[in-house]
Amino acid sequence: MKPESKFWHKVRDFMTEISFTRLENMSAQGTPDLLCYNKKNTFFTVELKVAKGNSVRFSPHQISFHVRHPHNTFILVSSALYKDEKLYEGSRIQQLAACGLRLEACSLSLETIYKKFQSL
Repeated sequence: MKPESKFWHKVRDFMTEISFTRLENMSAQGTPDLLCYNKKNTFFTVELKVAKGNSVRFSPHQISFHVRHPHNTFILVSSALYKDEKLYEGSRIQQLAACGLRLEACSLSLETIYKKFQSL
């Protein structure tokens, strides 16, 4: 299993009260990996990334998607360099692409990220 698939299973198994739809969309490039829905009837999207170092790689289509859709879009990053997962708002994708994981995250650890998703 690829690292991103393992990460997806970890997120899905931990966040049991979030309804996830995994998007495997080849026709609309840049579409985030997950369409999510919480108990407050809020939709949001999540792009999953597994970073090998401090840098996080995005396609131009992914950057474009998040620039055009800055609200309720998120980027969830796992890296072997850091103990906790990091969550970034989609509106910060250009800064994240430029600064990498040195950019301050809006939430750290799956537990606090899960609470953030539940509160949307």
